[in-house]
Amino acid sequence: MTSYPDFDAVVVGAGFGGIYMCKKLVDQGLSVKLIEVAPDVGGTWYWNRYPGAMSDTPSMLYRYSWDLEDLQQYPWEKQYLQQHEVLAYLRHVVDRHQLRQHMQFNTEMKAATWDPDHSTWTVGLSSGQDITSRYLVTAIGLLSKQNYPEIRGLDSFKGEMYHTGSWPASYDFKNKRVGVIGNGSTGVQVITAIADEVKLLRSFQRHPQYVVPAVNRAFPPESRRDINRQWEDIWKQAKESMFGFGFEESQTPASSVTAEERERIFESAWHKGGGFNFMFGTFCDISYDEVANKEAADFIKRKIRQIVKDPVKAEKLIPTEHYARRPLCDTGYHPGPPNG
Repeated sequence: MTSYPDFDAVVVGAGFGGIYMCKKLVDQGLSVKLIEVAPDVGGTWYWNRYPGAMSDTPSMLYRYSWDLEDLQQYPWEKQYLQQHEVLAYLRHVVDRHQLRQHMQFNTEMKAATWDPDHSTWTVGLSSGQDITSRYLVTAIGLLSKQNYPEIRGLDSFKGEMYHTGSWPASYDFKNKRVGVIGNGSTGVQVITAIADEVKLLRSFQRHPQYVVPAVNRAFPPESRRDINRQWEDIWKQAKESMFGFGFEESQTPASSVTAEERERIFESAWHKGGGFNFMFGTFCDISYDEVANKEAADFIKRKIRQIVKDPVKAEKLIPTEHYARRPLCDTGYHPGPPNG
């Protein structure tokens, strides 16, 4: 007697990737069950609701490319999306395409076993249920688990402790002393967002960071109308570029221009905003040529010294390594051009 699997496909995770796979499989006429450990869709954008959480991919590209009508109609206000805006967009897509009926929330995949004799997967769920499928798609992403540092005394800390990857729905930092461990992309956003509401803020950093302004400017209606006329070209450029961030990566070596022209290009990128734009839109060799890298690094160091008036504090914020980590941008970590 032939036994049939419960579903054609099981998808694990309801972030950008899982939602897309669910739609693609449903469109092909397959029966699909998507399981998600969170109470709703969003993936990393559901859990990472910490203060200041923001995408640094331009708003016009931080969305799906396959629904032209939605691209033209769905609103956004600024150059970059805040966490709650990304989450609202993903919920909108799921409801617009009636995908929620295929989803099971508050459910974790505990095991997955392949049966070669019947060419099926058996997926064990946290509910105690086992389901079978022909295909298994894992879309859990890179940021699905919280990473707690091994710091002496962390387990005996008596105060409130939050992880940005599982931020509570409500919190109150007013008149409290707050320490932030880490100053990468997430740490910079948290520090900037809570600085004005806490009694004391202490940043624990292993390495100072090269940070440029985000310049999260508002999108006027005429700019949106221009974009709506160019979606085909916008996506073509993004998909054919090296990084897909919506700008033309530079083909110019830093050493091929005069010092004055190099300074002008860096200054223009600084005021335009965006970490990836600064590293890859100015010169083509910052990421692999030591001289070019030093020119970019020295420019940012000069900016930090200009902005941070306390020379002792400025030196604590100035990196000593190559400009080679993930490009960061901020909305006030170092006060810069207007953001909005």
